[in-house]
Amino acid sequence: MDWKVFLTIFVAVFIAELGDKTQLATMLFASDKEVSKYLVFFAASAALIVASAVGVLAGSLLSAYINEKVLHYIAGVGFVLIGLWTLYSA
Repeated sequence: MDWKVFLTIFVAVFIAELGDKTQLATMLFASDKEVSKYLVFFAASAALIVASAVGVLAGSLLSAYINEKVLHYIAGVGFVLIGLWTLYSA
């Protein structure tokens, strides 16, 4: 296993998820006194695992048809557009 790649991905995703609406929703579920904190943890973890699996599968399929550099440009433009849309709608 390439630990440098592992840690790079881990840190990038961890920082991206901090304060994200997913984390906020999980905090709201956990604040319910009648709901098991273990249930919230395992359900949220399973959802993030499945969402990550979809991302890995989509990336693998796209990379078979689109050059990696082009995918990077598409992702970059996508992030910029999402940022602009967020600023516009705020």
